[in-house]
Amino acid sequence: MSHKQTDNPIIDGPVFITFLKYALPSILGLVAITTASLVDGMFVGHFVSADGLAAINLLIPYLTLIFGLALMLAIGGAVRGGHFLGQSKSFEASAVFSKCLVAVVFVGLLFLALSWLFDSTILSWLGTPDSLMGLILPYFRIISAVLVIQIFTMVLYYFLRLDNGQRLATTALVSGAMMNIVLDAIFIIGFDMGLVGAAWATAIAQSIQLVILSKFFFRDHRQLFFCWPRQGWVELKQISFNGLSEFTNEISGGLVILVLNWLLVTTLDVEGVAAFAVINYLIFVSLMLYYGFADALHLLVSHNHGAGQYKRITQFVSVGITMVMLVGFGLTLTLLIWPQSLISLFLNEASISTRLLSSEFIRLIWPLFLINGVNVTLSIYLTAMQKPIPSMFIALSRSFVLPVGLLLLFSWLLPQPDFILALPIAEWLTFLLAAYLFWRFRPSKNKN
Repeated sequence: MSHKQTDNPIIDGPVFITFLKYALPSILGLVAITTASLVDGMFVGHFVSADGLAAINLLIPYLTLIFGLALMLAIGGAVRGGHFLGQSKSFEASAVFSKCLVAVVFVGLLFLALSWLFDSTILSWLGTPDSLMGLILPYFRIISAVLVIQIFTMVLYYFLRLDNGQRLATTALVSGAMMNIVLDAIFIIGFDMGLVGAAWATAIAQSIQLVILSKFFFRDHRQLFFCWPRQGWVELKQISFNGLSEFTNEISGGLVILVLNWLLVTTLDVEGVAAFAVINYLIFVSLMLYYGFADALHLLVSHNHGAGQYKRITQFVSVGITMVMLVGFGLTLTLLIWPQSLISLFLNEASISTRLLSSEFIRLIWPLFLINGVNVTLSIYLTAMQKPIPSMFIALSRSFVLPVGLLLLFSWLLPQPDFILALPIAEWLTFLLAAYLFWRFRPSKNKN
């Protein structure tokens, strides 16, 4: 495909500067979310209890199911919308935008109804012991309602970034995250509301984010408009297909946590879940940083794919992989040099046995952080190139098939808690698959 000079920096701008222009706002916003989540965990661990951390960790598999569906619509829709915008087809991109917003509201309300009608049953399926049921139920009911706002905000955020709304999107995320931290301090420490206080802090913060993001609809110069779609709903099938790997990644990760929680409760009781919750926060930090780069990459790749700029795609992918490898190396050094300092952020001095168990988990799991960012980046690349099946293979490999299979195998073969080695080994084996699939579907193979 021949290339014509445009005024679009995504297609014509300097590669490294353009990558940073789109990555830094995304990273800033995701770092804000990460900071809020970390502070949330710190407040719960220090001012509620280690059981409070365990309770939040037990909900992760269910929450990832909902977030996975929303992320499938957000990323799948953004990739398709970005492809249309790369071809200067704003009407088609707006139709995708509108369908995704309507669909995600339906998903949120459906799960809200299920959560309120079958709360105790859902929590039992998640492996919640009776000792934690009274602590987790009130939190779960509030968070289930908050999720309707949260997933709508997620989809809106991804589409804003397509339409030069990076600054507004980042402002919303940072403002909401900072408010979440302030409200955590007020509700958990000041009013001694425990987990319920953390839930209400999240609810108010998410509402603030939505109000700020809604300013997008009043901007004069924008390419995306909301209009109630009267036809073409079948397009959601293609949108969902494009985002299938992201859904698979989220839901599979949740299933891994579900299996891991079951193993931990069985072998190490609630203390094991609380100890691994610390590690889960650290994994969450790494993934948020990687997704900051990956969010920029899927936008840049999808636009240039639509414009036929395959050399630029290779350059953007190279920059993205370099950046996540540097971050992964930095996180690994931090884990190896200051493990006790990291653990102290979440657990107070009274939780001696839980702290020791967390230290053991860090000793076993640190190699995961060296390579998980590369796997995320290559999966996002394939999604942006509209290769959802290969992308899904990576997602399934790193987030379900290998971790679950190895966890079950190692829990039988290895002593406690050495079965956690399954997670870094699964990530490194996935890297071999991801490297092959990137070579198989490298940008040069898409030239006409």
